[in-house]
Amino acid sequence: MMDNFTPGPFADELTSAGVPEHLHAWLGQFGIGALVVKMGIRFLEMSPERTVATMPVEGNTQVAGILHGGAHVVLAETLGSFSAGMHAGPGRHAVGIEVSATHHRSISAGTVTGTCSAIHLGRTLATHEIVITDEQGRRLSTARITNMIRDNAAAQG
Repeated sequence: MMDNFTPGPFADELTSAGVPEHLHAWLGQFGIGALVVKMGIRFLEMSPERTVATMPVEGNTQVAGILHGGAHVVLAETLGSFSAGMHAGPGRHAVGIEVSATHHRSISAGTVTGTCSAIHLGRTLATHEIVITDEQGRRLSTARITNMIRDNAAAQG
Protein backbone atom coordinates (compact mmCIF):
# COMPACT_ATOMS: atom_id res chain seq x y z
CA MET A 1 0.00 0.00 0.00
CA MET A 2 1.33 3.41 -0.99
CA ASP A 3 0.70 6.63 0.85
CA ASN A 4 1.37 10.14 -0.41
CA PHE A 5 4.54 10.41 1.66
CA THR A 6 6.44 7.22 0.81
CA PRO A 7 8.43 7.40 -2.44
CA GLY A 8 7.56 4.60 -4.85
CA PRO A 9 10.14 2.46 -6.63
CA PHE A 10 10.14 4.88 -9.59
CA ALA A 11 10.78 8.12 -7.69
CA ASP A 12 14.13 8.78 -9.42
CA GLU A 13 12.65 7.99 -12.85
CA LEU A 14 9.79 10.43 -12.29
CA THR A 15 12.13 13.18 -11.11
CA SER A 16 14.50 12.65 -14.06
CA ALA A 17 11.58 12.84 -16.50
CA GLY A 18 10.38 16.15 -15.03
CA VAL A 19 7.14 14.79 -13.58
CA PRO A 20 5.86 17.36 -11.06
CA GLU A 21 6.15 16.30 -7.42
CA HIS A 22 2.38 16.40 -6.84
CA LEU A 23 1.96 13.56 -9.41
CA HIS A 24 4.55 11.22 -7.85
CA ALA A 25 1.99 9.50 -5.61
CA TRP A 26 -0.14 8.71 -8.70
CA LEU A 27 2.75 7.35 -10.79
CA GLY A 28 5.08 6.18 -8.01
CA GLN A 29 4.36 2.45 -8.28
CA PHE A 30 4.24 2.32 -12.08
CA GLY A 31 6.68 4.93 -13.35
CA ILE A 32 6.34 6.54 -16.75
CA GLY A 33 7.02 3.44 -18.81
CA ALA A 34 10.14 1.97 -20.38
CA LEU A 35 9.42 3.41 -23.84
CA VAL A 36 9.03 6.94 -22.50
CA VAL A 37 12.40 6.59 -20.76
CA LYS A 38 14.04 5.08 -23.87
CA MET A 39 12.75 7.89 -26.11
CA GLY A 40 14.12 10.55 -23.75
CA ILE A 41 10.76 12.26 -23.19
CA ARG A 42 10.93 14.95 -20.51
CA PHE A 43 7.79 16.58 -19.11
CA LEU A 44 7.62 20.35 -18.66
CA GLU A 45 3.96 20.74 -17.70
CA MET A 46 1.25 18.19 -16.81
CA SER A 47 -2.50 18.58 -16.37
CA PRO A 48 -5.66 17.08 -17.87
CA GLU A 49 -6.12 20.22 -19.99
CA ARG A 50 -2.50 20.75 -21.14
CA THR A 51 0.62 18.61 -21.04
CA VAL A 52 3.94 19.67 -22.58
CA ALA A 53 7.10 17.59 -23.05
CA THR A 54 10.29 17.54 -25.09
CA MET A 55 12.03 14.69 -26.89
CA PRO A 56 15.46 14.58 -28.55
CA VAL A 57 15.67 13.80 -32.25
CA GLU A 58 18.95 11.95 -31.71
CA GLY A 59 18.31 8.28 -31.00
CA ASN A 60 14.78 8.47 -32.40
CA THR A 61 15.52 8.66 -36.13
CA GLN A 62 14.68 6.39 -39.02
CA VAL A 63 17.15 5.11 -41.62
CA ALA A 64 17.00 8.37 -43.63
CA GLY A 65 18.29 10.28 -40.58
CA ILE A 66 15.07 12.14 -39.76
CA LEU A 67 12.81 11.82 -36.72
CA HIS A 68 10.85 8.61 -37.14
CA GLY A 69 7.13 9.09 -37.76
CA GLY A 70 6.47 6.53 -35.05
CA ALA A 71 8.48 8.66 -32.62
CA HIS A 72 6.10 11.55 -33.31
CA VAL A 73 3.20 9.23 -32.48
CA VAL A 74 4.88 7.88 -29.33
CA LEU A 75 5.33 11.42 -28.03
CA ALA A 76 1.75 12.34 -28.95
CA GLU A 77 0.20 9.22 -27.44
CA THR A 78 2.27 9.62 -24.28
CA LEU A 79 1.07 13.18 -23.75
CA GLY A 80 -2.56 12.40 -24.54
CA SER A 81 -2.62 9.29 -22.40
CA PHE A 82 -1.08 10.99 -19.37
CA SER A 83 -3.49 13.92 -19.71
CA ALA A 84 -6.47 11.55 -20.00
CA GLY A 85 -5.23 9.52 -17.02
CA MET A 86 -5.09 12.66 -14.89
CA HIS A 87 -8.60 13.56 -16.05
CA ALA A 88 -9.85 10.06 -15.16
CA GLY A 89 -8.85 10.61 -11.54
CA PRO A 90 -8.61 8.17 -8.62
CA GLY A 91 -10.23 4.78 -9.14
CA ARG A 92 -10.39 5.21 -12.91
CA HIS A 93 -7.95 4.83 -15.82
CA ALA A 94 -7.64 5.84 -19.47
CA VAL A 95 -7.34 3.41 -22.39
CA GLY A 96 -6.41 4.68 -25.84
CA ILE A 97 -8.97 3.77 -28.49
CA GLU A 98 -7.86 5.95 -31.44
CA VAL A 99 -4.74 7.85 -32.47
CA SER A 100 -3.93 9.58 -35.75
CA ALA A 101 -1.14 11.82 -36.94
CA THR A 102 -0.33 14.04 -39.88
CA HIS A 103 3.33 14.81 -40.53
CA HIS A 104 3.95 18.29 -41.95
CA ARG A 105 7.74 18.56 -42.09
CA SER A 106 10.83 16.57 -41.13
CA ILE A 107 13.62 17.26 -38.66
CA SER A 108 17.08 15.68 -38.43
CA ALA A 109 18.61 17.23 -35.29
CA GLY A 110 17.71 19.03 -32.10
CA THR A 111 14.77 18.70 -29.76
CA VAL A 112 11.05 18.62 -30.47
CA THR A 113 8.30 19.85 -28.18
CA GLY A 114 4.87 18.29 -27.94
CA THR A 115 1.98 20.38 -26.64
CA CYS A 116 -1.16 18.45 -25.79
CA SER A 117 -4.45 20.36 -25.47
CA ALA A 118 -7.80 18.96 -24.41
CA ILE A 119 -10.54 18.99 -27.02
CA HIS A 120 -13.11 17.09 -24.93
CA LEU A 121 -12.95 15.94 -21.30
CA GLY A 122 -16.04 13.85 -20.67
CA ARG A 123 -17.13 11.18 -18.23
CA THR A 124 -16.31 8.27 -20.56
CA LEU A 125 -14.13 9.82 -23.30
CA ALA A 126 -11.24 12.26 -23.42
CA THR A 127 -9.89 13.64 -26.70
CA HIS A 128 -6.68 15.64 -27.05
CA GLU A 129 -4.84 17.35 -29.90
CA ILE A 130 -1.04 17.23 -29.83
CA VAL A 131 1.08 19.64 -31.85
CA ILE A 132 4.77 18.79 -32.21
CA THR A 133 7.11 21.65 -33.07
CA ASP A 134 10.82 22.22 -33.63
CA GLU A 135 13.02 24.63 -31.68
CA GLN A 136 11.93 27.49 -33.97
CA GLY A 137 8.26 26.80 -33.24
CA ARG A 138 7.53 25.32 -36.68
CA ARG A 139 4.81 22.65 -36.71
CA LEU A 140 6.22 19.22 -37.51
CA SER A 141 3.12 17.12 -36.91
CA THR A 142 -0.40 17.23 -35.58
CA ALA A 143 -1.92 14.26 -33.77
CA ARG A 144 -5.19 13.45 -32.10
CA ILE A 145 -5.90 10.78 -29.50
CA THR A 146 -9.14 9.61 -27.93
CA ASN A 147 -9.05 7.68 -24.65
CA MET A 148 -11.89 5.77 -23.07
CA ILE A 149 -12.24 6.42 -19.33
CA ARG A 150 -12.94 3.26 -17.34
CA ASP A 151 -13.37 2.35 -13.71
CA ASN A 152 -10.58 0.27 -12.19
CA ALA A 153 -11.50 -3.36 -11.57
CA ALA A 154 -12.64 -3.97 -8.00
CA ALA A 155 -9.93 -5.49 -5.83
CA GLN A 156 -10.48 -9.18 -5.34
CA GLY A 157 -9.53 -10.76 -2.08
